[in-house]
Amino acid sequence: MAILTVVAYATLPLGSASFEQQLLPTMLVGLAFTVLAIFGFRFVQDRSIWWAVAYVAVQLPLGFVVFSLSGAAIGSILLLVVLVSQSVLLLPLPAAAVVAAIIPFVHLGMDWQGGMREGLGTLAVTTFTLIVTWLLVRERAARAELADANERLRGYAAQAEQLAVIQERNRLARDIHDGVGHHLTVVQMQLEAARAVIRTAEPERLDAMLATAQDQSGQALAEVRRSVAALREHRPALPEALQTLAEEATEAGVPTEVEVLGQARTIRADVDESLFRAAQEGLTNVRKHADASSTTVVLDFSAEDHVRLEVRDDGRGLPEKPGDGFGLTGLRERMANLGGRISVEPAGTTGLSLTVEVPG
Repeated sequence: MAILTVVAYATLPLGSASFEQQLLPTMLVGLAFTVLAIFGFRFVQDRSIWWAVAYVAVQLPLGFVVFSLSGAAIGSILLLVVLVSQSVLLLPLPAAAVVAAIIPFVHLGMDWQGGMREGLGTLAVTTFTLIVTWLLVRERAARAELADANERLRGYAAQAEQLAVIQERNRLARDIHDGVGHHLTVVQMQLEAARAVIRTAEPERLDAMLATAQDQSGQALAEVRRSVAALREHRPALPEALQTLAEEATEAGVPTEVEVLGQARTIRADVDESLFRAAQEGLTNVRKHADASSTTVVLDFSAEDHVRLEVRDDGRGLPEKPGDGFGLTGLRERMANLGGRISVEPAGTTGLSLTVEVPG
């Protein structure tokens, strides 16, 4: 816009074919208009609206004077066109439209026919300038909003990525605890049992205990590989998988049986996984803390809208002080993610019952 202003000022000496020009006053007043248009505009651009109003109030009559002194030179019209563009940038659109409507009155000194013709032509130019400048301003504002929206989207994407990483870490932590922790518990109990009877037991019995411990350590290693690779473990159907868990628990010293109530049905993979992990965690806790003589795992499909799993033992019941392990916390997170619930309550006069219910 500064370049256009300088070009307009440079064309002032050309004057017009119809009116006489006062060259020196024209150049001096035109220079004042040009200096204000370049430097004054920058000064008021980022200030209050009143600075903008004062700027336009000074430039508008100054432009009229330049037009009169120059003998209606085309350069003076260009300077007024520059003022219209600046008004759009400085003032509200209605106020800028008023400026664009006032400028054609610069031709009032002409005869009415010539003034009408020139005035309408100038009005067309100022209106066109007003619209084009307004569209450019809107485009610039839209680009700024788009850039801001893109920046916010990048922020949201970063937050979503961070949340996904945290969720994946929690899932891996739960899988490692529920899977590896379960198998290592069995290994530990088998080794403790073997040490306890090592001087009195038959070699075949000791070999069976060590074989079980070896098998469980192998399964623990498989769990680690599965968790690290984030691959889903291929398991049989949930009732069969629970039966395998029960056999492992029985071999580890706590006789365990499985009851399936209702008609078994296909459930979502994440629900299946969570119920299996709940049974695994429950049986691990029984072996580690309950001192139970028997355990029952109940898988209940009786309800249409949810599946219930219960691990019930006849051990020592609720501890006096709650433990600080990760297992129940991980189970609660699993159930909360699925919209399910978990409860730990006494089972009759002795023993404990871990119950989870999951929509599915």
